[in-house]
Amino acid sequence: MAGAVTDTQGIIAIAAAGVAVLALLGCALLAIRMRQLRRGQRLLLGDGAEADLIAHAAAMQEAFEALREYVDESATRLDRRLAGVETALSHTIAHRALVRYDAYNELSGKQSVSIALLDDERSGLVLSCIHHRDQARVYAKAVNGGEGELELSPEEAEAIRIALAAPAGSGEIAEHPA
Repeated sequence: MAGAVTDTQGIIAIAAAGVAVLALLGCALLAIRMRQLRRGQRLLLGDGAEADLIAHAAAMQEAFEALREYVDESATRLDRRLAGVETALSHTIAHRALVRYDAYNELSGKQSVSIALLDDERSGLVLSCIHHRDQARVYAKAVNGGEGELELSPEEAEAIRIALAAPAGSGEIAEHPA
């Protein structure tokens, strides 16, 4: 039997056994890699019965399309709300100015005032408070399109001019020489 290992059949048998051992090791490595691949696939796809990457990709595409539709609908709703807010804000006080003056040239410290309060459409009102030593009077006049519905005093006209000349949202205070 000692000669059986050295003859051709023995060498072929040893070589075949070596190839078989290498094939078994290769199969074991492939089984380990396959187990790792399936573990990763379960992490990605979940433990559901459907472990198909194509079906998962299709489901993800549907989810993204649903999300895009939701975002588009939300953007449309926000645009409508913003348009409503812009419309409402166009009718709020955006331009204002205050002019101080001495109504009776009394050197009383310019206690009389005219205040213009206008929206972006140049409409609103102008208030004048005329102070005298013994009395004070308040007048209100409507303004449409930058023009008073009643005749305006020079101070009231100046308050409107200053309010409309200033950027929206800024308030100006001026002293009139009168």
